[in-house]
Amino acid sequence: MSNQYTWLHIGLGSFHRAHQAVYMNKLLELGDTSWHIAAGNIRNDAENTVEALRAQNGEYVLETISPIGDCNYEVIKSIQTLLPWQDDLMPLIDEGAKEKTKVIAFTVTEGGYYLKTNHTLDVDNPTLSADLQGDHKTIYGTITKILERRIEDNSGAVTLLNCDNVRHNGERFRDGLMEFLKLTDKTDTLEWVKKNTTCPNTMVDRITPRPAADLPERILAKTGIDDKAPVMGETFIQWVIEDNFIEVRPELEKVGVEMVESVIPYEEAKIRILNSSHSCIAWAGTLMGQEFIHDSTLTDSIFKVAYDYVTEDVLPCLGDNGIDLLTYRDVVLQRFTNPYIKDTNQRVAADGFSKIPAMITPTMIECYQRGVVPEATAMLPALFFVFMQKWHANTLPYEYQDGILDESSVHAMFEASDPISVYSQDKALFGELAGRAEFEDLLRDKVAEVEALFQ
Repeated sequence: MSNQYTWLHIGLGSFHRAHQAVYMNKLLELGDTSWHIAAGNIRNDAENTVEALRAQNGEYVLETISPIGDCNYEVIKSIQTLLPWQDDLMPLIDEGAKEKTKVIAFTVTEGGYYLKTNHTLDVDNPTLSADLQGDHKTIYGTITKILERRIEDNSGAVTLLNCDNVRHNGERFRDGLMEFLKLTDKTDTLEWVKKNTTCPNTMVDRITPRPAADLPERILAKTGIDDKAPVMGETFIQWVIEDNFIEVRPELEKVGVEMVESVIPYEEAKIRILNSSHSCIAWAGTLMGQEFIHDSTLTDSIFKVAYDYVTEDVLPCLGDNGIDLLTYRDVVLQRFTNPYIKDTNQRVAADGFSKIPAMITPTMIECYQRGVVPEATAMLPALFFVFMQKWHANTLPYEYQDGILDESSVHAMFEASDPISVYSQDKALFGELAGRAEFEDLLRDKVAEVEALFQ
């Protein structure tokens, strides 16, 4: 039965096309045609790509490159329904409300969840605030409208699958959605969600840079395919999912997805070792005037900051969690040296205001709880402080992108008489550490260290 079930994906970006769509394509290659992907966006910022894909019947080429330069080219055919963006999101809502849609997955970046350090919704954020008044610019407003239509149409239960780098991502999204429904007095929808949805936690991993300008030309030369919307990524790929789907699901275990009882060991290792050190390298590399992640990783002083952060603070925090963490650290740092990917510091440096509380502050808190000063980890928020100081002075070499950047507050911080003091007291960034004198002193020391090393 061709296209019996639909996997709706919200956030049709390069990462989805180089990761989840690849696994679904492998199922097609095995002859399993019982699922297809329908995909679209909440924001109107990728319609050129969507139009290009529509002209190609959803097909595109993925180029993968290993650290030693081995290239591979795959034609991905799993995205078979391309949903055009429109202001009321009706194509997305209509697709999500269909009975045959059994999974709604999404990649909206860390900042797209509008969570404070205590994991409650940042209701002061203007975008989220608009959704609380009935708009649909966030994942919560959009999913709520889809679910309301499912209830109305009696379309049945659905799995909501978060595929972003957020710790306990399924639970965090579910809690955010529940809070959103409470704040909007949607009691009936809330009760339906409790009984008719699950939100499995997931861990996703593949470095996916923005496609290089010469990628279409390279693909044409190598494959003879004239592709207007190709993507590229590293060879490494991993997907771990809690096997907690409420309805039917694709047989993803047949194509290398790890279906597990708990993703916590995997996600903690990934978020703390890969994501945090990646951002650290991007901030430091930018301060040194470098454009690419591989150049920055191969710079001894930058490598040392990332290596020490993982080795001195993260590994003791994670303890013996069943994963060979020393090998994982070394594999991750080696992946960052891939010169063929040409991943930019600009891409990886983005969304620091979400990454610090989600990925970095927990390690500092746990160090203090163990009676250890997080000397190595504190270098990361110090790097971000000096990085944002350059943003404030308009001397960054590129535009900094951050979904929750409050420009006026950041400018006000750097115009204060003691910016580090203001920074160290930011509860949204540092949670329970905010306002602690010892933490402020530590940050002060580390900012001075960063300025000496990387300015």
